[in-house]
Parts: sequence; C-alpha cells; structure tokens
Amino acid sequence: MTLKRVEPSVFVILGATGDLTKRKLVPALFRLRKYVDPGTRTFVLGVGRKPELDDDAFRAWLKEAVAETGEAEDGIDQWIDQHVRYHCMEETDVSSCRSLGERLGALEEEQDLPGNRSFYLSLPPSRFVPTIEALGESGLAQSPGWTHLVVEKPFGRDLASAQALNRTVHRWYDESQIYRIDHYLGKETVQNLLVFRLANAIFESLWNRSHVESVQILVAEELGVETRAGYYDKTGALRDMVQNHLAQLVSLVAMEVPATIDAESIRYEKIKVLRSMSTPSATDVVFGQYGPGENGSGPDAGYLDEPGVGVASTTETYVSLRLAVDSWRWQGVPFYVRTGKRLPKRLTQIAVTFRQPPVCLFESMGSCLLHSNVLLITLQPDEGFALYFDVKAPGEPLDLRTLPLSFRYEDAFEKIPDAYETLLRDILEGDQTLFVHSDEVEASWKLFEPLLGGDREVHRYPAGSWGPEEATRHFVRGAPETLQPASG
Repeated sequence: MTLKRVEPSVFVILGATGDLTKRKLVPALFRLRKYVDPGTRTFVLGVGRKPELDDDAFRAWLKEAVAETGEAEDGIDQWIDQHVRYHCMEETDVSSCRSLGERLGALEEEQDLPGNRSFYLSLPPSRFVPTIEALGESGLAQSPGWTHLVVEKPFGRDLASAQALNRTVHRWYDESQIYRIDHYLGKETVQNLLVFRLANAIFESLWNRSHVESVQILVAEELGVETRAGYYDKTGALRDMVQNHLAQLVSLVAMEVPATIDAESIRYEKIKVLRSMSTPSATDVVFGQYGPGENGSGPDAGYLDEPGVGVASTTETYVSLRLAVDSWRWQGVPFYVRTGKRLPKRLTQIAVTFRQPPVCLFESMGSCLLHSNVLLITLQPDEGFALYFDVKAPGEPLDLRTLPLSFRYEDAFEKIPDAYETLLRDILEGDQTLFVHSDEVEASWKLFEPLLGGDREVHRYPAGSWGPEEATRHFVRGAPETLQPASG
C-alpha cells in the first residue's frame, strides 16, 4: 500500500472548546508534523460559541488545557501560536457558516494554501444533522481543493436515526469525502490484525472452521460511568460499545482476504461479515448492571447510586453475546463478545482458540493432558500477541504445561502512535481504510437494534467482578490470560 502525501490544509474543529480538542486532536495534529514534508503546513481553525475568545485568548486557553491533560510536548506552545486560529459562531446557522467560509478563504490567501479543508464534528450527536445541513447550504461541502467531513460516533441511536444521518450526509457529501471515526480502528494492534493474518501464511491457513473452535472478544473497563451518566443512562453498553467498537473487531477478525489492501476492498469484506450474521436469540444474550462492590482501594458505588442515574434505571453496563458468522469460513464457530464497566481491570483482548487434536495421545489417570492452542491478541493496555502451546515439563511423570510464545510492541518499538494520531494522518492523506462506511453502520444497526427493545432481564453483578454469573456460565470459554474463569 502506497502512502499518500499530506498536503497543506486547514483542519476545522467544530466544537473546539470541548474536551476532545485539548486531550486528543491538537496533540495528535502537533505530532503529525514529523511525518510530513517540512513545507507542508496544517493550520487549525477552532470553531466555538464563546464570544469572549479571540485568536490569542483561544491559544492561551488551549496551551493551558493541553498542559493540564499531560499531553504537552516540547515545542507545542510555539506550534499552537503559529498554526492555531479561533472563529466564534453558531455552527448550525447557515449565515454563520457563510462567515466561516469567508474566514477560511482569508486564512488560505494569507498563508498561500490550496483550499484543502477537513471539518471535524466534535459536537454532541444531536447537533450532527443541523450542522451538516448548515455546512452544505452555505457551500462549505465543496472547496477549491478537497473537502473531508469527519463524524465521531455514535452514528445514530438506532437504524432509523442512522439512516437519517446517512441521508443528510449524502445529500451534501460523497461517500469518498466522509470519515466516520472509530478510535478503536486506529490502534496499532487492530491494524496489525490484517498484517498478522495476511502476511503470515501459517496463521491464515488455520483461520477457518476446520481449525478454530471459538473466538472470544473482550473489552473490559475498570471505570464506571464517572461524569457521563447523563449520556450513558440513555445509551447503555450495547449502543456505546457493541454496535460500533465490537462489531468492527468481529468484522476484522472474520473478514475474507480482500482483493487488495485498500479502503474499498477491506470495507467491502467487513460489510459482508456484518450481513452474514443474524441477531442473537434471547438465550444468546446476557445484560448486566453493576451494583456496589470492592476494588483494590476501597468500595465502589453501584450504577444506581451514581450521580445522574435514575433510581429505577434498567440501562445495561454489561453485555455478553454469542454471535454466529454464517459463512463458508466460519460456519459453526461461536464468537463470544463481551464488554462491561466496573470490571476488575482495563483490558481489550481477542482470543482465538484452536481445535484440539482428534485423538488424545497424552493421558494421565484417565484424563487428557492436552490443552487447546490459543492465540491471544491484546489490544490494550499491554499491546502484543501470544501463542499458547503445550510442552513437556522436565522430569517424570508425564506433565504437559501450556506456555506462551509472545511478542510485545513495547519490547520491539520505541513508541506506539496514539490512535487519533494515526486516524488524523489518514484523514489528511485521504485514506479511508480505517474509517466506517455507511453500509457498515446500517448493517450493524440491523444486527443489534432488535436487542434494544422489549422486556429484557438485566442481571446485577458486583462492581469489581467479571460480570453476571449467567454470562460466565453460558458464554465464556477458558483461554490463558483472559482473566475470566473457565467454564464447562
């Protein structure tokens, strides 16, 4: 795959006084300078609704805010002074967007820029549609150079709202201009799934129902809802994690070999995976909600005791599902997907469990000594891969031990780029490989939307545990280092 050249442009952040700008966007844009030609300049135009800010005041606020996040690096203050501007406006107002266009034109003329623009919607989802409409009606969907529209998840709350959002976007923008950003896809280990499979024939030849017994995907969060109760209590784990992050991980694990390594081919194969799955039945889903519990430093409040949560809330903070990919490659192989808040630790892992030999030749006291080989892919926090296999322990009697052959990014590379750093570079290069297509969004909602409604049971689990007992009993299969106990 040939890397595209980063061209001079203006990166417009709509909602620039929010948390995302100081924590992720500006630090990532600053770091990107080392990847581009010295003559390539990216200017940042922060758009907000605070009239008390001007260019100088916004830059001063931004430098202080970035420093507080711990993301400040040598040279970032000088870079902010040289490359960041501010524009006050109401982003959903057409006339205000026209004034934004005038400001952009003046900046491009002043800095001799070719008119390439990225518009990043760092806004609440309720403002996506009116903002996109205002940008389109004001003429900002097109520019003298290229125009990219970047939309943060969630992409709708259900199928109908996702389709409405897609219709609005497609009214003004071609799909080739749209970058639906899911930061999980920017993680190096997620990207390396394709390299791991397709560059190493030993694994791709085993990547099918003949050799794989099951696939587990775990996204565990140690924290609770924190300050997000107002948003989360109307959302829940299924919308917040399963429909987007976990659906993307399943599709990357299960996809067929693409014709070429480019955005169109890879997205086509991911869409095929999502369309080949059926909505899980009620017996294949467990919902949970954390109650009071303990962590290493003291007691944790239950979800119903969190500020901003209704006392009778049935919002799920945990979901476990058994999925089936009805394809030639994966027919009969269960995909166990689970995610939850207030679990014992922050951990994202994919465990591919391979089938045991058809005949057990190593037995002791009537029991087979063999264990399944497991490929464990850790996406966070300790990124890497481990292949678990059986070896004979020295001495007598016959004793088999399961040991890992492992690789850690930290041991091989100095620094792993932040996910936003990777994704923002792709936006500036015009590479859509790691971004979500409109068909992926709608296929995912068709798959999971039926689980949102109806009368469903939400099981309680203690904060600091690995989730409801019902999920462990029904869905989890043991694999090394996945932390959840094995079940029969």
